[in-house]
Amino acid sequence: MNMAVKENISVFKFQGIVNVFVIFCSYVFACRAQSYIFDDEKGLGREFDGIGGLSGGGATSRLLVNYPEPYRSQVLDYLFKPNFGASLHILKVEIGGDAQTTDGTEPSHMHYEDDENYFRGYEWWLMREAKKRNPNITLIGLPWAFPGWIGRGKNWPYDYPDITVYYVVSWIAGAKQYHDLDIDYVGIWNERSFDSKYIKVLRQTLDRVGLTSVRIIAADGDWGISKAMTVDPYLSNAVQVIGAHYPGTYTVADAVKTGKKLWSSEDYSTFNDDIGGGCWARILNQNYVNGLMTSTISWNLVASYYEDLPFGKDGLMTAQEPWSGNYLVESPIWITAHTTQFTQPGWSYLQTVGHLKHGGSYVALTDGLGNLTIVIETMTHDHSVCIRPPLPGFNVSAQNATFSLKGSFSTLTVLQVWYSKFDFKTRKPTYFKQLSPIKLSDGSFTLNLNVDEVYTLTTITTGKKGSYPKPPDSKPFPKKYLEDFNVRNPSFTEAPYFADQTGVFEYFINMSDPGDHVFTLRQVVTQRPVTWVADADQTISVIGDHSWQNMTVSCDIYIETANKGGVFVAGRVTKGGGEVRNTKGIFFWVFADGTYKVTNDLRGEIVLTEGLSGTRAGVWHTLTLRIEGTFASGMLNGYPLWMNVMLLGPSNGWAAIGTRAFEPAQYDNFYVEAN
Repeated sequence: MNMAVKENISVFKFQGIVNVFVIFCSYVFACRAQSYIFDDEKGLGREFDGIGGLSGGGATSRLLVNYPEPYRSQVLDYLFKPNFGASLHILKVEIGGDAQTTDGTEPSHMHYEDDENYFRGYEWWLMREAKKRNPNITLIGLPWAFPGWIGRGKNWPYDYPDITVYYVVSWIAGAKQYHDLDIDYVGIWNERSFDSKYIKVLRQTLDRVGLTSVRIIAADGDWGISKAMTVDPYLSNAVQVIGAHYPGTYTVADAVKTGKKLWSSEDYSTFNDDIGGGCWARILNQNYVNGLMTSTISWNLVASYYEDLPFGKDGLMTAQEPWSGNYLVESPIWITAHTTQFTQPGWSYLQTVGHLKHGGSYVALTDGLGNLTIVIETMTHDHSVCIRPPLPGFNVSAQNATFSLKGSFSTLTVLQVWYSKFDFKTRKPTYFKQLSPIKLSDGSFTLNLNVDEVYTLTTITTGKKGSYPKPPDSKPFPKKYLEDFNVRNPSFTEAPYFADQTGVFEYFINMSDPGDHVFTLRQVVTQRPVTWVADADQTISVIGDHSWQNMTVSCDIYIETANKGGVFVAGRVTKGGGEVRNTKGIFFWVFADGTYKVTNDLRGEIVLTEGLSGTRAGVWHTLTLRIEGTFASGMLNGYPLWMNVMLLGPSNGWAAIGTRAFEPAQYDNFYVEAN
């Protein structure tokens, strides 16, 4: 026992053993409760704008549309239904630009300058479903990429601001005209340099066409635009929200100086295991405590893409098996509920928020009508690491904390309690459990806080941990799969399970073919987009199970481009997303000039064999690729074209279809069988 403890025990020994214990406890175990105050007498903090999820930024909701009912609706309920699951306040979506944007491509509403179609892709459907569940949900659109015609041959959309503004504003107007969706916010260009002139033209155009209620978020990267806004009043007037990505819970002085709303407009990007849930719990509180950010938006909304693509399982929940109906409600859903089910946009933070003495943080929000919600988290460093940015070291330990309610809250006598515990020792966590209400004594209450916990204490009584019967068990992708593209869902332009990685493959009605190929799948992008990552020079859509080794891939193909046109079927395709340019696999190509080749890579540089095929444009052909062990063979129209070519690898991967360049081509009667 140290001398300070001995001296204090001797001084107070006449008070008896109870007092001795209290003093010993305060010096050695720090178990005396620290005091914290929630008070609105001196005014309120910033207005809360909500918690959200981001669909897109790389086709991250791609597989969700293919889920059968009732499982698809159940997933949507866990995400958007108020007082059920995550109860999200915000849905942010990608404005599709026909280019690879992390885990796939999303189709544009304007592939070409004279082309407009506001029913392509699944983001329209997703926004409608979110709005159906929560009519008050905030909707945001942000471009990651743009069709090639926007850049006029350059990979830069700002050289022609009027054209780019027209493109973006047409998407906003189309959302209203065709889907009765009011877009609340629009961004600039995801994680790219901002252009002041473009932002001003966008603001002026929105106002001129009557979209004055649509607010601009900029620049969806770092905080750099805030410095420009402090010296350019016209730019400052054009921007309503400064949005930064992965800010590490901190902002900068220039951003605060602008007086604008500050958002973490993309954050999290972390596996949705318990450490991911801990990351989410920590930043939801500390983005405001440390950085005055009044909204945090998760990338991504739901991990509904092939897991072997980049950032697999980085959503708030997982729904990557539409063929089985299986989905997983992960911890981030319930961590979100700790805030979203007991607050709403338009509430205000109290000024009395901060860090707990022994680690962790606390925030409090009010609707100004007497309701109060307090969220407390005690996440430890190693159990709350986000993928980015790097997390500096800190310590969290068990502690007692006394909270006193002052001002208009001093008369409250009871608070509802919701509790989560990340238990990394026993692996028996508790998520979003309602505990007995806590009774206040003279406006105060004390909590015994352990590490890796989340508490919500609130006057709101409508919280609910929603549930559905257990979904079907997980199953691998079917080993035999046939798609003739004849049966289609009119809400979507994508064929089931195909995940476009460069280019856009859409349902197509071939009016010139009254025979067997009226309903086909067509690659439609004919010009390299204004890209976000290094798209491949070829187009490719993958399907199936990444673990497949031996397989047969067959498809009817139709080359539309004479002389230089070419298409392929492939197996053992290894990579997608931003790495698709360098993917390996076994690619069986045929060309309009009557030749073929077999390559070990998408670029077509590692040639295994080649020769004459007799293929030409404007004629349907059937390609069949068979891969067995270290050998592969190819058939054309049912006849052997090349046999038993020795492979250099890889050993496993998806099946795929694609084209030699950005060119139109059609596909029908796709079949894959793995063994």
